[in-house]
Formats: sequence, structure tokens, C-alpha cells
Amino acid sequence: MTKEEVIAMAREAGFMLRSGGSDWWECFDEEIESFARLVRNDVFNKYTHLWLTRIKGAVKAEREACAKVCDDIDAEYGGEDVLATWCAKAIRARGSV
Repeated sequence: MTKEEVIAMAREAGFMLRSGGSDWWECFDEEIESFARLVRNDVFNKYTHLWLTRIKGAVKAEREACAKVCDDIDAEYGGEDVLATWCAKAIRARGSV
């Protein structure tokens, strides 16, 4: 999370920037709770997206590995194993659902 994103969340939560000898933020319990909720949601959303992307990739790789097993069985029978061919196609088709 960048400094700019943190500042934007602080403003959204209701923090008020006060200027004096140095800048400082003023807030109350409600703003702190709101800020914490915004940060928690931001982190949750980023990690959720990351994990869903990884899970989808792993499922796709496993599906293809399973279909490849069927292709290999079909190859052992010179391309004449109709069930292995059907299974490979059915497994790959699950990825397009």
C-alpha cells in the first residue's frame, strides 16, 4: 500500500489534517475504527484476488495433467481408445464451463 493510498483512506475515514509546526492528523475513535476497516478490506481484497488467481491456475494445470493421462492411455492403444479420448475431451471441457 502506497503512502498516497494510506492518506486517501485516512481522509475517507474522516481524519483531519492539521498544520502547525509540523503536519499532524486529528481523529476520534470512530475514525480510527473506520480507517482500520478500510485498510482491512483493502488488504483482504488484494489477497483474495491473488489467491483466487493462484487457485484457478492450479486447477487449470491439474485438469490438463489429468487430460494428459487420458491422452497417454489413448496413445498406448494407437489412438483407438475411444473412452480415453472421450475422457480427455470431457476433462478439458470442464475448463470452459
